[in-house]
Amino acid sequence: MIRRIATLLLCVALEVPAMAATTLNGAGATFPYPIYSKWFSEYNKLHPDVEINYQSIGSGGGIRQLQNGTVDFGASDGPMSDEQLSATKFKVIHVPTVMGAVVPAYNIPGVKGEIKFTPEILSGIFLGKISNWNDSAIVKANPEIKFPNQEIIVVHRSDGSGTTYIWTDYLSKVSPDWQSSVGKGTAVKWPLGLGAKGNEAVAGQIRQLPGSIGYVELIYAVQNSITYGSVKNSSGVFVKATLESVTAAAASASKMPDDFRVSITNAAGKDSYPISSFTWLLIPVQAKDAARAKIISDFLTWMLADGQRMVTQLSYAPLPEKVVGKIKVAIKQLH
Repeated sequence: MIRRIATLLLCVALEVPAMAATTLNGAGATFPYPIYSKWFSEYNKLHPDVEINYQSIGSGGGIRQLQNGTVDFGASDGPMSDEQLSATKFKVIHVPTVMGAVVPAYNIPGVKGEIKFTPEILSGIFLGKISNWNDSAIVKANPEIKFPNQEIIVVHRSDGSGTTYIWTDYLSKVSPDWQSSVGKGTAVKWPLGLGAKGNEAVAGQIRQLPGSIGYVELIYAVQNSITYGSVKNSSGVFVKATLESVTAAAASASKMPDDFRVSITNAAGKDSYPISSFTWLLIPVQAKDAARAKIISDFLTWMLADGQRMVTQLSYAPLPEKVVGKIKVAIKQLH
């Protein structure tokens, strides 16, 4: 009897390697990292034979690793440019995953209220033209708040960042000065400020530095209990970032292009939060092997259904149904 049990255990042990997990590696944006981390963990619980590792290194790093073929997928909050796609040796599709908001987060001694930011104030601060919190432009937009005579410390991303792309895409649309002198991109030549790597580090700097302002994805402001303000949208309404206001911004994009590369910053509509964006997984059409292609396709199908039901608890907005349907068609080309 004992010999039979030992033989059975040996057989079980010999079967274990056959159940070894397939590991997918991805890298890129920090903007969606909280929801990606949750999705990959939950998917692994359902499929113990699949592990998805994700490095939150910034969109620029994710695009580079994708192009170099060192990861199975990349992730970015700014769509790849025509030049980047042309320089990539294989075809890549952009798969929208969630929508989120980038917020102006600040730490001003003695000011607890919500500050209203106009496009002129935000561009002025990040261009260095507005350097003190008691500047007349800030005071005029916020007459109910008493601002201190406090120098403004600007904090920005130091790494290639999709969050930076969203922020500078917005500033380029609302400020001709910004457009002509700085422009948009995952990395830009900042006129001034302190650099920090990742949304987490920018949030940490803001918490530590009195008088500071920076831009972070909404969930990082919420998780770090950092105050953030409302922004005047294209309809002249001050709107705070919420699931509803991000969804309203997405609704302004009347037609999603076939390649999913779309900008919804400074969107039309009185309810739209103006610094909203989709974020994308960057998926090679041809995977390293057929097994990986099926895993990626199965995960994306799950993400579009069960995964979307998890996003609101982490302050992201789910994809519009029309976009979901369009993605289901697009991922059929993966092989």
